[in-house]
Amino acid sequence: MRRDKSIILTARVVSMIFTPFYLPIVGLIALFTLSYLSQMPWPYKLQVLAMVYLFTILLPTILIHLYRRYQGWSLIQLGSKERRMVPYVISILCYFACVYWMDNLHIPHFMGNIVSAALFIQIVCALINVWWKISTHTAAIGGVAGALFVFGEYFAFNPVWWLCLVFVIAGVLGSSRMILRQHTLPQVVAGFVIGIVCAILGLIFL
Repeated sequence: MRRDKSIILTARVVSMIFTPFYLPIVGLIALFTLSYLSQMPWPYKLQVLAMVYLFTILLPTILIHLYRRYQGWSLIQLGSKERRMVPYVISILCYFACVYWMDNLHIPHFMGNIVSAALFIQIVCALINVWWKISTHTAAIGGVAGALFVFGEYFAFNPVWWLCLVFVIAGVLGSSRMILRQHTLPQVVAGFVIGIVCAILGLIFL
């Protein structure tokens, strides 16, 4: 019994740490570390990261929490397919606001593309959720894998070891979502594949 509780607690912690909202921040950190953008001044990079954090992590997290408290739902209850649409709409609007402000501030296009790709993933997952519940957690980590693939092509570095790390995290995260009975194996795998495809398409064409 104690072992089962430890496994469930670990799964919850993993799900909380690797929230779907972290994708743009991770993408920007990778961009600032692995590309020529590493030469930009740190105060500017920190300003961009702070703005993206505000719109893609802090604001949607607070608003979704307030919505859940207003409805009197637990996190597990909020995870049902029928109750996920409002959180999707909240996060999509927050991401759209971030893209809008980045464009107004004339932030380099490739930085904005990272948030646009994350927004694209959110929209696709929201549309699929109308018919079938899909894992946004694994879609987000799939987006990181797709972004690394594109960065490797654009900036001529070998992303293999980074991709290996992402695949390990994706496996742990997907297992955690199944342990918590939030998703089935097909939903976890489909989320990961959609994240990869949407990130690649978004970074290349948006």
